[in-house]
Amino acid sequence: MPSSTSVQALQALDLDPAFALHRGGKLEVRSTVPVRDADDLALAYTPGVAKVCSAIADEPALANEYTWVSNVVAVVSDGTAVLGLGDIGPAAAMPVMEGKALLFKEFAGVDAVPVCLDCTEVDALVETVVRLAPSFGGINLEDISAPRCFEVEDRLREILDIPVFHDDQHGTAIVVLAALKNAARLTGRSLGDLRAVVAGAGASGVAVSRMLLNAGIGDIAVADSKGLVHEGREGLNPVKEALARDSNRAGLHGSIERALTGADVFVGLSGSTVSEEAIASMAGDSIVFALSNPTPEVHPEVARRYARVVATGRSDFPNQINNVLAFPGVFRGALDVRATTITENMKVAAAEALAGVVSDDDLSAEYVIPSPFDERVAPAVVAAVSAQARADGVARR
Repeated sequence: MPSSTSVQALQALDLDPAFALHRGGKLEVRSTVPVRDADDLALAYTPGVAKVCSAIADEPALANEYTWVSNVVAVVSDGTAVLGLGDIGPAAAMPVMEGKALLFKEFAGVDAVPVCLDCTEVDALVETVVRLAPSFGGINLEDISAPRCFEVEDRLREILDIPVFHDDQHGTAIVVLAALKNAARLTGRSLGDLRAVVAGAGASGVAVSRMLLNAGIGDIAVADSKGLVHEGREGLNPVKEALARDSNRAGLHGSIERALTGADVFVGLSGSTVSEEAIASMAGDSIVFALSNPTPEVHPEVARRYARVVATGRSDFPNQINNVLAFPGVFRGALDVRATTITENMKVAAAEALAGVVSDDDLSAEYVIPSPFDERVAPAVVAAVSAQARADGVARR
C-alpha cells in the first residue's frame, strides 16, 4: 500500500484476520534484566558495562557468555524467492522473516532477528552477512533464489565459524528424509529399495535429492522445467551438472511422466502439475510427497487413489512436510554446543531423530511424520544434533 494509505483503507484491511494479526509486526525486543534504579542502571549500562566490554576485547569468546550472541540467529533474505510469491523484494519478505523468527522462539527458545537485505549480487550478500556476523551465533538463510543460494551458503560456511543453514534447502531435506524413512518402514522397505523421482531442481529440489542420495536411496531422477536432468544435457548450470553426475543411474531422458512409470516415490518441489495418469503408473505401495504450496503438484485425494502414503506441505491434509519440524531444533542443538558449522551428519541425525518420534504402534499411512505441535519433536532433534556435533568434532563445548 502507498504511504498515503488512509485510515479507512487500513481499517478495511484489518477486517481480514491475517492483516489484523500482522498489525505492528509479530516481534518485539524485551529486556532480561531490570532497570529499577540508579544501581541497576550503573550495572546494565555505564560504568558496569565497560568491565564486560574490556574483558571481551581481551578474550572475544567471552561474548558467548556475557551477551546474547550465543542464543541469537539472523534470519537473512534478499526477498528473491519468497514462499510461492517469487521475487517480491526485501520489504515484502519481512512478514515471512518475522514469522520465521517467531517460530525459532516458540518451538526452540532461540532468539532470532529478521534481516532483509536490499542487495541480490552474491558478493554483496556474502560481504554484508560476514560484516553482520559478529552480532549472531548463527545465520539462517531464507528465500534466496537458486542457483545463487548455493554459492552464498557455501562461501559463508567457508568464511564464518558459526552455523550457516539455508532452510529452504536443508530444512526441507531433513523433514522429507524423515518422512520417507517412515513411509518406507510402513511399506516394509528400506531407502535402498526405492526409486524416486523429484520434480524441481531449485534450492529444495537439489538439497532433497542430495540428502536422499547420501542416505542411500536406490536411484533418483530429478526434473526441472526442461525435463529430466541427465549427463550430457545441454544448458545445465554447475549445480545441475554435478547432480546429473550423481543421480539418474538408470539414464532416463525426457519427461517426468516417463520417469514416474514404475517409480516408488514422487517428491514434488516445483510448483508444476503432474497428471493423474502419471501417478497411476507408479509402482504398487507408491509414496507421493506433493509439497508445493498452496497448490500441490497433484491433489492429495487424487494421489490417494493410487499411492499408499501421501504427504503435502499443507496443514489441512495429513503428513504435513513442515520445515518447522527441523530448523528450530537444528539451531538449538548447534547453539547449545557452540558448533562451528552444521555438518551433513548433523542433518542426517536430525532426520533420524524426527523419524524416531513416530513409533511402530503409531505409524500409519496418515502418520509418517509428527505434528509441529508434538512436544517431543524439538527435544529429540536438539539432542541428536548436539551429540552428532560432538561426534563430528565441531562442538566447542
